[in-house]
Amino acid sequence: MPGSYLVRYVGGPLDGRVDTLDASPENPKSTVTHVHLHGGPKIVHHYDLHYAVEYGCEYRLREH
Repeated sequence: MPGSYLVRYVGGPLDGRVDTLDASPENPKSTVTHVHLHGGPKIVHHYDLHYAVEYGCEYRLREH
């Protein structure tokens, strides 16, 4: 898909995930929250926005 806009996730449970959009979002979210629900307690991860000029943007796992 030529001209596509890629959103990559780095770190945590979403590491390696790539979403392909037709165009750049007008107002990308500054933070994405991922909630993992399973048999135990809820686990929450926060990813912060970083721009990557060559392909789009990248959400990196927030270090606490």
